[in-house]
Amino acid sequence: MKIAIVHDFLNQYGGAERVVGFFTGIFNEAPLYTSIFFPHSTFDFFSGKDIKTSFLQNIPGINRHYRKYFFLYPAAFRRFDLEDYDMILTSSSSFSNFIRKRPGTVLVSYCYTPARFLWDSARYLDREHIPAAVRGLMRPVIGAMRKMDIKASREVDCFITISEYIKAKIKKIYNRESVVIYPPVEIKKYKYNEDKDDFYLVVSRLKGYKRVDVAVNAFNRLAKKLVIVGSGEDEAHLKKISGPNIVFKGRVEDSELLDLYGKARALVFTGEEDFGLTPIEAQASGTPVIAFRGGGALETIVEGETGFFYDDAEPGSLMGAIGLFEKNDIDPKKCRSNSLRFDITIFTEKIKDFIGKAYEEGPSGEKQHNK
Repeated sequence: MKIAIVHDFLNQYGGAERVVGFFTGIFNEAPLYTSIFFPHSTFDFFSGKDIKTSFLQNIPGINRHYRKYFFLYPAAFRRFDLEDYDMILTSSSSFSNFIRKRPGTVLVSYCYTPARFLWDSARYLDREHIPAAVRGLMRPVIGAMRKMDIKASREVDCFITISEYIKAKIKKIYNRESVVIYPPVEIKKYKYNEDKDDFYLVVSRLKGYKRVDVAVNAFNRLAKKLVIVGSGEDEAHLKKISGPNIVFKGRVEDSELLDLYGKARALVFTGEEDFGLTPIEAQASGTPVIAFRGGGALETIVEGETGFFYDDAEPGSLMGAIGLFEKNDIDPKKCRSNSLRFDITIFTEKIKDFIGKAYEEGPSGEKQHNK
């Protein structure tokens, strides 16, 4: 079986980039096709990999302005020549399913989400601070790209997805079934620690839709120490509205992040994420999680045993959950035990098994690998 891996873009530090990095380890002879690749803007483990980029790589300033060229990505992926491959595994949250395949090739999509900017446009564009005038101009383009996305989804032989939450979205938008294989975490990497310091932790890209502002405003009012790890477009604004009890670390080395995970009183998880790796990383460290009640967090946190939820994306609701957490004891051992469900060894076994069966069955257009 000759396999190719396809990923949307490699220019950020995100959960999808971690997962596709694991794919390149599992299928270590497979080349990785992607629209753009900037080694200094993503994880080091892509160094030395066979990575093939599209014509978008040569556009001046593309790394800073890659979203502005969203209308070119379908063409970029369609131009890749994948005729020689028996199996194509896409790692997709936007464009990689636009690739072409020859008859007889099996196309499996590991789908993090149907593209947010297409299917949740209003909320996505609001959170990205896109001006109203620009949004108006984008509306007909988005409409056309939705049709293209639906067409591309029909070329996929099998969908795998990251959570029951996204499985429901794939059914609603594409009318396709999918199989849930949770993204992997290297549990043994995380330092289990029962001795906690008196601070809370946020680990997130600082983007509007991540709602880190809810945590900032809550901790301003609580006057408790909050450490924020991550960077992004919202960083300057968040720093401006933060009190002296809130510490911004930016991007940190893995060794420091592991230490913070282990020592934090709790991780605060503010986004409504499709899955969310950081709650698992925290639990692997013996650290409970206080999370917004929505998205994949509902599948990774056991309420009352490994953390607590808050119901509304506003500071008062989060403050209530923090108060509840502080009145209850969470056993760090239960946090660690819960995290083992998402270990890399389980992911590797399930992905290999799925890809092997998909290859044996061949292309069919509407496989249901969930019998």
